Amino acid sequence: MPQSLSKLYIHLVFHIKTTSPVVKEDHIDRMFAYIGQLINTTGCKVLKVGGMPDHIHVMFILSKDMSIAKVVEETKRDSSRWLKTFGSYYNNFEWQGGYAAFSVSQSMVPKVLDYIQNQRKHHEHHSFREEYIEFLKLNHIDYDERFVLSD
Repeated sequence: MPQSLSKLYIHLVFHIKTTSPVVKEDHIDRMFAYIGQLINTTGCKVLKVGGMPDHIHVMFILSKDMSIAKVVEETKRDSSRWLKTFGSYYNNFEWQGGYAAFSVSQSMVPKVLDYIQNQRKHHEHHSFREEYIEFLKLNHIDYDERFVLSD
């Protein structure tokens, strides 16, 4: 049987619903670690998880056996369920239905990893909405601004 060889770097970004509570600071690092575990269990290889209390960035190598949509579906579903075990504050926690996923060339991997690592510093100067639209434009993704970050 022929071998399927691939190494696709993916930068995944997703956000909480506008009606959802943000992730508390004392839970955020555990959330990053848990999301990393979830993605690794799909057969993908996580390189970095980071973000802010209202959104997540993940750099991972996509498994040749998984679609991005399936990885995201399982990750968002299971991380939301897990976070709700932390108490009533999270009863209404939900991720938005959408997400953005960008392919990353091997030469840009270190830059994206650094970007994910330094989210707090980056967001001192840029809102998530500005960041998200900038990514869409840089990647030539057609979008309707009325629906960007809508639930």
